[in-house]
Amino acid sequence: MQYYPVFLNKLSCIKRLPLLFTVLSLTLAFFFLAWVEVQEVDPYFKISKKDIRLRIPPGFPEPAYDFSKNKITPAGFVLGRKLFYDPILSRDSSTSCGSCHQRIAAFGHIDHKLSHGINGLIGTRNVPALQNLIWAPNFMWDGGITHLDLQPLAPITNPTEMGESIENVLIKLRKHTEYPKLFRKAFHQKNITTALLTRALSQFMALMISDSARYDQYCKDGSGFSAPESRGLKVFRMHCASCHPEPLFTDYQWHDIGLQPDAALSDYGLGKMSGISTDSMRFRTPSLRNVAITPPYMHDGRFRNLQQVVAHYNSAPQGFRGNDPLLAQAAGLSPAQQQDLLAFLNTLTDRHFTYDRRFIEPYNP
Repeated sequence: MQYYPVFLNKLSCIKRLPLLFTVLSLTLAFFFLAWVEVQEVDPYFKISKKDIRLRIPPGFPEPAYDFSKNKITPAGFVLGRKLFYDPILSRDSSTSCGSCHQRIAAFGHIDHKLSHGINGLIGTRNVPALQNLIWAPNFMWDGGITHLDLQPLAPITNPTEMGESIENVLIKLRKHTEYPKLFRKAFHQKNITTALLTRALSQFMALMISDSARYDQYCKDGSGFSAPESRGLKVFRMHCASCHPEPLFTDYQWHDIGLQPDAALSDYGLGKMSGISTDSMRFRTPSLRNVAITPPYMHDGRFRNLQQVVAHYNSAPQGFRGNDPLLAQAAGLSPAQQQDLLAFLNTLTDRHFTYDRRFIEPYNP
């Protein structure tokens, strides 16, 4: 009989097992659901406040983009990244922003001369790289869009790119199993609107800042350049910097650089948009950052490599049509100067930017 109380104690513990099991199950379920939510929002890694902190590189001007109207948050950035890589924005769910803007090519498109869209359609222009967008006062090869928030609307509605209407995009997003929750988390609003869609994409693209190339290190402490690269920088500053000024390596202006128009494309750049004859064949100056990893080159992708680009500038005809007087500065380089210039252009490649974990494509079920 002396063991009876012990027996009753064990029996009491056994009776409590279902309760303990229930508590344990609920706890595990809670953590599992929390884990699933994190995975749905951010499958590969979490985005913290530190990750989305805006940092203006030394020597860079103040951004043109007004962040007071669209503050970057972790939830907004994650939403923008998911949208950037989601083909749901296209008519047949085959093409995303990231289909053409490839991270390994500084968000340019190295596979084709011209953009590729839905149904295998081919566009009329080479895909520009995406970097340092918050400093740009205009976008597109003709500068026809003047605000980063409006930029995504062009490829989404272009019939040869994503071929969709904004109205249909919003309908698909509102019916989606995840997007309503993600938009509420990012903007604290129930309805998904065009403005929220574009602001989310801007939050992602705004942090595409390239400022960690070997050139940038050289500017900091004067180290890391070979003799040809140092000579190439001098050549660049003397012959190329008028249109490609440091540190952004673009003047965001339009120039006629003596290219013969492609009759099949009928693309005359700014002239096609403005209707002014003297604007014909004037195209917006692209940035030279990461230029070595963003072939092909020019608005129509006609040049396969940088050697061809330098050769064109070195021998571009003067007085042809209305080509820019600044074109004369880029001509007359010796073969040795051309090689030094090419060596310098390679120092503008920023692998910290192209390998940045924040820009990795998330999983879109």
